[in-house]
Amino acid sequence: MNKILVVANWKMNASKSFISNFIRDISANYNQEHYHELLICPPFPYLDQVSKELLKIDIQIGAQNIAQFENGAYTGEVSAEMLSDNGCKYVLVGHSERRTILGEQDHIISEKFNIAIKKNLVPILCIGETLDQKEKSLTEEIINSQITAITEGIDLDEHSKFIIAYEPVWAIGTGLSATPKDAQDIHEFIRSRIKKISKELAESTQILYGGSVNINNAKKLFSMPDIDGGLIGGASLDSSEFLAIAKQ
Repeated sequence: MNKILVVANWKMNASKSFISNFIRDISANYNQEHYHELLICPPFPYLDQVSKELLKIDIQIGAQNIAQFENGAYTGEVSAEMLSDNGCKYVLVGHSERRTILGEQDHIISEKFNIAIKKNLVPILCIGETLDQKEKSLTEEIINSQITAITEGIDLDEHSKFIIAYEPVWAIGTGLSATPKDAQDIHEFIRSRIKKISKELAESTQILYGGSVNINNAKKLFSMPDIDGGLIGGASLDSSEFLAIAKQ
C-alpha cells in the first residue's frame, strides 16, 4: 500500500505574511509520526520563500504549473530548471482550472508532463469529468481518454515516477464531493488503466482524490484501498484545517 500524500494547492492565493504565519503554525504542530506526508504548492512568486521556510521540517514543495519549453523567448513562462532551482520536487499539470479557464489542451499537458519527467520533477497529472459528462455516464470514457492523451508517445515503465490526481470538475470548490465508494471505484479504474503500461507502475503510482476534501470526509476517503491521499484546495489555506486533514 502506498503512503498517503496530502497536497496543498494554494492556487492564486497567499502573501509573504500569510506564508510566514502558515508555516509557523505548521512547524509548531507538525510531527511526521502523527501526520501523513505533506506537499505545498504555492504561487510562483513565493516558491523561494516557502522552500526556505520549510527547510527545518520535512515537507516538500511543488509548483502549480510548468512551461512545456526548456528555455528561451517565452515571456511569462517558468521552466522546469527554474522550478528545481527554487526547491521544487513536484509540479501540477493539467489542473481543470487551466484546462477550462486558460484553454490548455491535452497535447500541451502531455508536453508539460513529459518535460517534468525529463527534468526529474514528479508531475501530478490532474484528470476528471464535468457534471454534464458525469450525468451522461461518461466518467470512465473521459478518464481513459485523458490518461491516453497524456501518456501516449511517452516512454513510461515501472521506474517512471508520477502521481495522478482525480478531481471531478463538478466537485472543485463547490462543497460537493464524491462519496468514498464512488471515488474508490474511479481510482480502481484509474489503477487498472495504468496497469496496461506496467503492473509495477500501477502498484507504485499514488492516486490522489481532489474535490472539496475537508476534515469531515478526508479520513473515509483516505481509508479506501486505491485512494493514496488528497489534493486540497480551499481547505489548505487554513493551517489548522490542513493539518487536521493530514492527521493519521
